[in-house]
Amino acid sequence: MRDADDYSGWIGHRISRSEIVTDRMVEHFRLTLTGTRGPLGVPAGFHWCLAPDAVEPADFGRDGHPRTGIFLPALPLPRRMWAGGEVVWSGEIGLGDTVERISTIRDVTFKQGRSGPLGFVTVDHEYLVGGEVRIRDRQDIVYREDPKPGVQPAPKAGEPWEPVRSWKITPTSTLLFRYSALTFNGHRIHYDHPYATGVEGYDGLVVHGPLQSTWMQNLAADLLGRLPASFAYRGLSPLTCDRPVTVEARQTDEGIELRVRRDEDGVVTMQGLARA
Repeated sequence: MRDADDYSGWIGHRISRSEIVTDRMVEHFRLTLTGTRGPLGVPAGFHWCLAPDAVEPADFGRDGHPRTGIFLPALPLPRRMWAGGEVVWSGEIGLGDTVERISTIRDVTFKQGRSGPLGFVTVDHEYLVGGEVRIRDRQDIVYREDPKPGVQPAPKAGEPWEPVRSWKITPTSTLLFRYSALTFNGHRIHYDHPYATGVEGYDGLVVHGPLQSTWMQNLAADLLGRLPASFAYRGLSPLTCDRPVTVEARQTDEGIELRVRRDEDGVVTMQGLARA
């Protein structure tokens, strides 16, 4: 495994893109979130649809993402996951706004996990309207080795909650397809079953991390009647297609705690904290 210092030249690497928020984009996003929509005209999490990374097919990696070495560093680990992050709002994005997304690599680190070496890339995204920052979004990306033969330890069920509000969702392959299309996400684990199971070792098509985060953000907005000031979230376990989940929230001294929990076994796949 190479040292993080080998990638220090990538820190500060920046790219900027822009896009206009259209009625069609927002309506399609809202229809995709049917049953989980909060009170907002432009739902929380919609910013992930704007100005996505886009390359021609010759620049795809094996997983369908733009290959590493273009914007993200080429770490010596093949499997990519959206591990978590934090969204901070200083204003809303509205219909007709021209939004500029400025993405900057903040850090590159390596750690040793239970399943092997891990590489982390932290990317800061700023979403601006008229030169004013409306959203600051930290994205934590983790890279890991291909799966090794053998049985992986089963994750434990989450502790019981008494939620103040909850949503029931069953993620289908159609939902995953539509969300991938909205966000221009080519990652094959979300639509290519043989690749997801045979190469990356999942037990089915994988539900997007940002989609799960979007469910929680909109549940928090539904409780508050507005956007929260911030929302931090972290993935805990993969969620695969056709497994019903409960998105639930409870009030704590720190803020609104949220999580996505599989109905069949109680395993929590993602957790978050919204601060008012």
